[in-house]
Amino acid sequence: MHTEQILTQLAELTQTNRKGVDALFEAEEELAHAENELDAVEARAFLSAEGSVAERTQQAKLSAAEARLARDVARAQVNRIKTKLRVIESEIVAQSTMAKLLAAEARL
Repeated sequence: MHTEQILTQLAELTQTNRKGVDALFEAEEELAHAENELDAVEARAFLSAEGSVAERTQQAKLSAAEARLARDVARAQVNRIKTKLRVIESEIVAQSTMAKLLAAEARL
């Protein structure tokens, strides 16, 4: 692999990493909204349910199942983006190391 190819890949990885940071922000924002919605649905269901506290709690959980799923999917998306960013950052480090090695080899 030539130095130019490595530098091109580094530039592409850096650009992808920047986009990933924006995507992570958006995903975290969606997660915050999903968590807020879950809390609201659960609280409303608890307040409108009848019975003991344990029964009301279980009814609230049942009523909030869809909101909980939406929150869990949003959380999974945040985790997926974080994992992708870690992979990209590792690749940037690897490509940088290769570029340094090629530069050192060229000087010899």
